[in-house]
Amino acid sequence: MIMMTMEKHLIFTLSFILLFFLHCSRTSAQGPALAPALAPAPSGPTNVTKILEKAGQFTLLIRLMKATQVDNQLLGQLNNSNNGITIFAPTDNAFSSLKSGVLNSLTDEQKVELVQFHIVPTYLSSSQFQTISNPLRTQAGDTGDGKFPLNVTTSGNTVNITTGLTNTSVSGTIYTDGQLAVYQVDKVLQPLQIFDPRPPAPAPAPAKSKKKAAAVADSPDDTPADNSKAVSFTMQNVVLIGVSAIVIALSL
Repeated sequence: MIMMTMEKHLIFTLSFILLFFLHCSRTSAQGPALAPALAPAPSGPTNVTKILEKAGQFTLLIRLMKATQVDNQLLGQLNNSNNGITIFAPTDNAFSSLKSGVLNSLTDEQKVELVQFHIVPTYLSSSQFQTISNPLRTQAGDTGDGKFPLNVTTSGNTVNITTGLTNTSVSGTIYTDGQLAVYQVDKVLQPLQIFDPRPPAPAPAPAKSKKKAAAVADSPDDTPADNSKAVSFTMQNVVLIGVSAIVIALSL
């Protein structure tokens, strides 16, 4: 009886040890679990249009970049210098919300400026939006009133963007690598210079010549010639009256 109990105990112990070694061998064969890999960047030089193509829903922005050759400018800037770039990328739905035909009505120069207005010539991480100075200068240039001002503010984790015509916010991060940052926006950023240009200031009226005005102010009402004529006429009247008086006296 004791022998049977010991045999059962031995069998149980050996079975437990065997299961333990089997489990350890399977775990070591599988190796440690790996964290999910980040989406790889396009191979080769940093290419904005390829990044946007990989993200999807940016077909119209890509088409506009290629038509204006801004894509080639960005390719050179990112791969031939250490300068950073930040891009606010409107989705296809953002372009679709524009008035019908508005893009076709723009000149080639205005199309270039529109794309450049979405590009900041420096790298901005999401945390840097809280400390930037407004208005933010874009590649479109002049930030003066009525030109290409772009203002970025934050409220909690929300990044708000306003142009004077467009109010929107950053809805997601598409790509960031320390040199290039691409953020999704759900509206096309419309600059005042293109979509609400101010009429040119009227030309100033020509100033009157001060010398002519002074001459007119200083001149008397009657000229010297007129005065001499009046004196001559008066003398003639005196002479005629005198002659008439002498003739009348002699006739008496």
